[in-house]
Amino acid sequence: MSDGRVLLVTGGSRGIGAAVSFAAAREGWRVAVNYAVNRQAAEDVVRLVTGAGGSALAVQGDVGTEDGIEAIFAAVDSAFGRLDGLVNNAGIVGPPQRVDEISAERLERMLRVNVAGSIRCAAEAVRRMSTRHGGMGGAIVNLSSMAAVLGSPGQYVEYAAAKGAIDSFTVGLAREVAGEGIRVNAVRPGIIDTEIHASGGLPDRARDLASSIPLKRPGAAGEVADAILYLLSDKATYVTGAILNVSGGR
Repeated sequence: MSDGRVLLVTGGSRGIGAAVSFAAAREGWRVAVNYAVNRQAAEDVVRLVTGAGGSALAVQGDVGTEDGIEAIFAAVDSAFGRLDGLVNNAGIVGPPQRVDEISAERLERMLRVNVAGSIRCAAEAVRRMSTRHGGMGGAIVNLSSMAAVLGSPGQYVEYAAAKGAIDSFTVGLAREVAGEGIRVNAVRPGIIDTEIHASGGLPDRARDLASSIPLKRPGAAGEVADAILYLLSDKATYVTGAILNVSGGR
């Protein structure tokens, strides 16, 4: 159990983020469910969590903007007065494109949300959790992707590059704050059956790629959530700087 500790899940209104929110609430965390646009989806997650006896709050803010990040953490401070865990889950993909077709605007948005957003959210979390700043410690889990290893040629190389940056950031931050009571890890999901594929213009991607996965099926959001909850938990007190593949062997 988390003894009422507070967890912020960015992009918590759908897919892996929603699954993490449910799983964390079951473990006793009070959960801030962040969303950028779809308030209804976030409130649906909150309603399901509270209906099952958990504690959750929908928190609006786009991690791709400084104002959005400030709003997220101000809301967490106001509602809970503390922060003990962060799951950097918010991220975007785009329709498949070659690198020589990608617009400057698409590239800038991809890096701003998937890289800068995660780094800035982690910085805010460290300010609240680090013993150096008077905090009580905590845990951060970043969402990487097997794309960081595989490169995603012909689909979204820039997304893969962004997730490669998350891998490097995870290792560096873990070592930077290890003596301040904060553990930092990442998970690399493989092909997970969520709506993110549709947002990238490939709604059938998970099913289409199933035969190429050693376990012969796409993963479920809950399976990724279980790995994230382990890394957040007291069962992982000696785990930091780790990147865990949750990919069915892909």
